[in-house]
Amino acid sequence: MDLSLNVNGRPEQFSAQPNELLVERLRDGLGLTGTKVGCDTGQCGSCVVRLDGRSVKSCLVLTASAAGSQVTTIEGVTTPGGELTGLQEALRQEHGTQCGFCTPGMVMALGEFVETALTDDAADREAPTEAEIREWLTGNLCRCTGYHSVVRGVQRACSAARAEEPVAAPVATSGQEV
Repeated sequence: MDLSLNVNGRPEQFSAQPNELLVERLRDGLGLTGTKVGCDTGQCGSCVVRLDGRSVKSCLVLTASAAGSQVTTIEGVTTPGGELTGLQEALRQEHGTQCGFCTPGMVMALGEFVETALTDDAADREAPTEAEIREWLTGNLCRCTGYHSVVRGVQRACSAARAEEPVAAPVATSGQEV
């Protein structure tokens, strides 16, 4: 079947089999290999992309069902100047990336979380709680970070965004390396 998607702001037209998964189209058909395949069952979250603004596990989405949609992959996440986003920079500074395999899926899922946390009328505090962040991350498995550094990164990104400031570099305290 002939389909079209808008991927990272570019229109894409192609033929696809009815059973083709979105992750296959992105990786194999379009060469966007930042989207990872970890489990093929929707449990690990390495394949998370944004589909019409919502984070979804692309190994569970048929390409045909995404036809006509806007898809954003990790390759499409950037600032207008090409720098890391506030979330990406905060995760980098907090060492929330470790081996990096799960990072693209986490950035895609957490990007939606941060946007929600910043626009939520009830969120008048400086940063989301650790419990809220960990709840959002239940669909993303990471074997390296233990999530502590990821949580700190999300809190740093939210605090900076609320203050409308760039993500600040970590500050060393007496006798501590950064």
